[in-house]
Amino acid sequence: MKFPIYLDNHSTTPMDPRVLESMLPYFTEKFGNAASRNHAFGWDAEEGVEAARKQIAKLIHADAKEIVFTSGATESNNLALKGVIEMYHEKGDHIITSSTEHRAVLDTAKALEAKRGVKVTYLPVDKFGMVNPEDVRNAITDKTILISVMFANNEIGTINPVKAIGKIAKEKGILLHCDATQGVGKVPIDVQDMGIDLMSFSAHKIYGPKGVGALYVRKKNPRVRIAAQMDGGGHERGMRSGTLPVPLIVGFGKACELCEQEMAADAARLSVMRDRLHATITKALEDVYLNGHPTERLPHNLNISFAYVEGESLLMGCKEIALSSGSACTSATLEPSYVLRALGVGAELAHSSIRFGLGRFTLDEEVDYAGKRIIETVTKLREMSPLYEMAKEGIDLKSVQWAAH
Repeated sequence: MKFPIYLDNHSTTPMDPRVLESMLPYFTEKFGNAASRNHAFGWDAEEGVEAARKQIAKLIHADAKEIVFTSGATESNNLALKGVIEMYHEKGDHIITSSTEHRAVLDTAKALEAKRGVKVTYLPVDKFGMVNPEDVRNAITDKTILISVMFANNEIGTINPVKAIGKIAKEKGILLHCDATQGVGKVPIDVQDMGIDLMSFSAHKIYGPKGVGALYVRKKNPRVRIAAQMDGGGHERGMRSGTLPVPLIVGFGKACELCEQEMAADAARLSVMRDRLHATITKALEDVYLNGHPTERLPHNLNISFAYVEGESLLMGCKEIALSSGSACTSATLEPSYVLRALGVGAELAHSSIRFGLGRFTLDEEVDYAGKRIIETVTKLREMSPLYEMAKEGIDLKSVQWAAH
């Protein structure tokens, strides 16, 4: 076992050595531009890209022609929301999304509200962080042109009932976009079966390289059209111009192929490991709360709140373990997680939450060590906490009148 231990696989994953191996020739020998159609260097590069497109499409049950390459899921989300609004603005100006989406969707929706006058409905979630399909149905108006609901939450791992939402979208003739950044490669996703019309995902969450992502854009039943957000040479069927990063795309393809082959075994191993970690912690500590759905969740995610402990202090006390409180993209702020607040978790408990993200290369002994260290650190922090002492004495902290200084 080597230190530090990495348990933050939701924010990014280490690259699989087999992915790196597939990429290396495209940096040196096969360095051509995939758009150079008149010589062997260009043909080699294009061949690499098209093979990757097929590998990626196969993982999500799509057609290779429906894969549009982007710089990552944030760009894919922007392209989906802005591209649909611009292309279909004559049909309507209303989007339905949820309050627990990733910032890449929420901030894009807010920008569309502010700059384009688009109307956005932010649906609440239940105490497990799940969107109710009936809430989606009830929010639909004759101006609704897009529903954007994430496949699985990046903080709490809850998986949404996407297939049920897809059925409603189809009935009403509305497009469904799904930010599946955390779900692709971790659990089976079938865009046909689930009725998904647009889907964003990224290579670096599935043991591939950073800097490349994709947007799945349905080609038929219905044929989805989006307005490009970047103008240039008309690459990617005119939806996303720019010279393709061939080595990254080849790595993305290989990462998807490996996920397709190993996803079931990975998920089985990681969910056992995760449940053991959860059991170890709850057996040793009281006032520990699971955030997210107990069963409908990602196999590698565990998000726990430790009452009477500051999440940041807990992280500082376990410096040799890479963990996070909240999502990586918002961990620079000290606001309590908006995802946990949307579940109805109070500010104090939201501040005390830690997210464990296990991965393909996580070892049993690393998880056991992390459990032991968390228990030690929580115990030590609680011993120093006057609030914990008061609570143990049976004082209802909510009823305490604190003196102002």
